[in-house]
Amino acid sequence: MSTYQYLWRLIMYRPFRYFINAVAWTVIYLAPIVPGLLTKEFFDSLTGSSKLGYGVWGLIALLIAAALGRMLLIVIGFITDVNFRFRMGMLLRRNLLEHVMKQPGARAIPVSPGEAISHFRDDVDQSEEAVSWSVDVFGMTCFALVSGYILIRIDAQMTLLVFMPIVLVITAAQLATVRLQKYRAASRESTSRVTGEISEMFGNVQAIQVAGAEKRVVERFRSFGDDRRKAMLKDRLMSELLDSVFSNSVNLGTGLILLIAGTKMRAGTFTVGDFALFVYYLTFVTQFITNVGKFITYFKQMSVSLQRLTFLLQGAPAKVLTMVQSLYLNKNSSLPSNATSLQVENSGNRVSVAEGTDKKNQKMGANVVAASADHAAALQRLEVKGLAYSYPDTGRGIADIQFRLQRGSFTVITGTIGSGKTTLVRSLLGLLPKEKGTIAWNGVPVEDPGTFFTPPRSAYTAQVPRLYSDTLRNNILLGQAEQGESLQQALYAAVMESDVAHLPGGLDTVIGPRGVKLSGGQAQRTAAARMLVRDAELYVFDDLSSALDVETEQKLWERMFQRRKDATCLVVSHRKTALTRADHIIVMKDGRIEAEGTSKELLRHSATFQELWYGDDRTS
Repeated sequence: MSTYQYLWRLIMYRPFRYFINAVAWTVIYLAPIVPGLLTKEFFDSLTGSSKLGYGVWGLIALLIAAALGRMLLIVIGFITDVNFRFRMGMLLRRNLLEHVMKQPGARAIPVSPGEAISHFRDDVDQSEEAVSWSVDVFGMTCFALVSGYILIRIDAQMTLLVFMPIVLVITAAQLATVRLQKYRAASRESTSRVTGEISEMFGNVQAIQVAGAEKRVVERFRSFGDDRRKAMLKDRLMSELLDSVFSNSVNLGTGLILLIAGTKMRAGTFTVGDFALFVYYLTFVTQFITNVGKFITYFKQMSVSLQRLTFLLQGAPAKVLTMVQSLYLNKNSSLPSNATSLQVENSGNRVSVAEGTDKKNQKMGANVVAASADHAAALQRLEVKGLAYSYPDTGRGIADIQFRLQRGSFTVITGTIGSGKTTLVRSLLGLLPKEKGTIAWNGVPVEDPGTFFTPPRSAYTAQVPRLYSDTLRNNILLGQAEQGESLQQALYAAVMESDVAHLPGGLDTVIGPRGVKLSGGQAQRTAAARMLVRDAELYVFDDLSSALDVETEQKLWERMFQRRKDATCLVVSHRKTALTRADHIIVMKDGRIEAEGTSKELLRHSATFQELWYGDDRTS
C-alpha cells in the first residue's frame, strides 16, 4: 500500500467526521479575511478615504466581534479535530494490537517490546499528524486563494513583488526537509534502541546481578543514550533552523512592502489601509506556505511510519492497519450479542448461523454446533500426527512428531538441551506456527491451536515465567474474578502458601518488574498458581520444577493430583521426580522422538534416557 493510499484509507475511516473537521478548519482559516478588510477600512477612515460609514468605534466593535467569533470557531475546530484524529489513532492501535495478539506467541512482534512501544506510540502519532495537517492545508489554501484575489485586485504588481521572493525562500528551505527526514528517522531509531535496552535491563535484572555485569550494562545504556542525544540534537537543530527561516520570512515580506509601498503611497495609488491589509494578510499567506511545507514533511515522515508499522505486521497486508472496526467509545454502545445469530467457536474461528436461513442451512448449522460441542467437551484423547516446525534463521526445530494423550495421563517430554522439547510444546499450543501435521481433540481436528488451547481447555506455564510489576494476587489472577476458595486452593496446589505468609504484604505484595523480588522457585510456583487457578482439561508444564528442590517438587505433583484426580498433564522435565511419576515418557533427540515408554522400559533400551537418568546429579 502506497503512502497516498494509506492517507486516503485513514481519511475514509470516518469520512463524515473528516468532512466536518475540514469544513470547520476551512471556516477558521477563512475567518481572517473579514478582520483584514475591517483593518483596511479602519486605517482608511483615519485618512478620510473609508468607503464604510461605521466610524472608528464601529469598526473597532466589528474587529472585536470578529476576533471573538474566530476564537469560538477555533474551539469548535479543536473539538472536531480531536473527535476525528484520536479515533483514527485508536483504530490503528486497535488493528495493530489485534493482529499482534492473533500471532503465535513466539512470533508476535519481530522487535523488542521497547521498540514495539515506540512503533505503537510514535508512528501512530505521526500518521495522525499527517492526516490532521491535510485539513489545515486545505483550509489555508482556500484562504490563500481568496486573499490573493483581494490583494491582486488592489495592486497586482506589488502582490507579485512581495510574495514571489517569499515563496522562493520557503521553497528553498523546504528542500532541506529531505535531510530533516533522515535526522527524524535516525532519532526514532535511536529512541527505539534506548527503550528496547530499558526493557531488556528490567527483564534480566537477576542475570545481570549474577554475572556482575552492572557496569557493562550501564555503559552500554549510556552509549545508546549518547547516540540518541546526538541524533535528537541534529533533528532539533534542523527543525529550529527551518522554523527560523519560515518565521523570519514574514519580516522579509514586511520589509519589501515598506520599500515598495512608500513610492506608491506618494503617488497616491496606494492607501494606508491598503498597506495595513497587505501586512495583515502577509502573516497568514506566509503561514500557508510554511504549513504546506510542514504537511509535505509530515507526509514524508508518514511513509517512514507506514514502513515501520507494516514491519510489525510481518508479511500481512498493510490494509490490516486501516480495516474499519467499531471502537465502542460511547457509553451506551454495547458489544455484539448472540441474540440474532447462533455463534459457536469452532477451532478458534467464529461460525455464524443467522436467523431466517432455510432448512438446509439450519441443518448445516446444527452439524456445526454438534461438532463444536464435541470440540469443547472434556478431553478424552489428544492426538498429534506429523507435527513439524523449523526456525527460519537456523532451520532447526521438530519434525514428524506423533503421540497420543489419554484423559488423566501424566506424560513427560524429556531430552538433552536443544533436542526440541520446548519447540514441541509451543508448536502444539500454537505459540509457534506449525508447518505440518494435525492435532485432534477428541478426534476433531484443531485448525487454530493458538486460540483453541486456552482455558478452560488448556492452561500453560512457560519455561521462563512472565511476571509483572504488580501485586502477587494480580499476577496470579490476571483479571480473573476471585471466586470462593479458588485462589487459596491454587496457592496450596502450587506449594506457595508458606511463601505468601512470609511476604510483607501477603498476596498484596508488589513483586517488582518481572517478579524481581521473588526467588526463581517462587516465580515458577507463582506461574503454576496462575495456571492452576484456571480449571482446565489439559495442563502443560514447560520445565516448571527446574528451580525447585526435590521435596517441593514432590509436593507439587502430589497436590496437583489431589486437586484433580483426572487431570491430564503434559510436562517437559528431566527431573527424576517427574520421570518416575510419568505414565508415558517421550524422549526427544535432534527434533524427533527417539524413544517412548515408561522409565523402566526406557532404562533398558534408550541410551539417551540412561544418560539423562544417571547424569542428573541434582536429584540422584
